[in-house]
Amino acid sequence: MSAPAPTVTASALRADVYRILDRAIATGEVVEIERNGVVVRLVPPRPRRWIDALPRRPEAIVGDPCELPEVGWSEAWAPELP
Repeated sequence: MSAPAPTVTASALRADVYRILDRAIATGEVVEIERNGVVVRLVPPRPRRWIDALPRRPEAIVGDPCELPEVGWSEAWAPELP
């Protein structure tokens, strides 16, 4: 179970907004801001994984590499080099 989100008052947020925002961005930590008994949550976006940034290649072969020798390459192979 994760630790509860830190709660700050709106006045504390106003006094130190950049430090609180930078910490939330750097750690991915949710920050709860309380004003007049109402809690608002500041939720930074999840960081993108490097693999999600790769372009999609629908023509790529997905499967067991041991099965690659069984793929018929004769249609795609051209013995003439440029």
